[in-house]
Amino acid sequence: MLDWKKKLLDINLRLKEMSTRTPDTIKGATLLAGAGAKTGHLEAKMRELIALAVAVTTRCDGCIAAHSAEAVKLGATDDEIAEALGVAINLNAGAALVYSTHVLDAVDSLRHA
Repeated sequence: MLDWKKKLLDINLRLKEMSTRTPDTIKGATLLAGAGAKTGHLEAKMRELIALAVAVTTRCDGCIAAHSAEAVKLGATDDEIAEALGVAINLNAGAALVYSTHVLDAVDSLRHA
């Protein structure tokens, strides 16, 4: 099991180092990260639940650490988090189903080539 607090600290240390080497990249990423909050269409907790689902589908441990911490801070319940993760599971399964049709197409095409 990962030590998620340590993971978050380690990532933040490396990002601080990276910001000295390529400051505009970090500034751009920070600007992008905060852009959604400015529209006011979704509440912060909802954005974090979406971020958790996306973090699972992209398999990003750093994203999981950061957005889990923020979701907890914003009061996301275990049930809300579980529902968001259910969406991620569904999308991964759905993508596998859709891409399975690509395999069938490829096999058919290659057999008849």
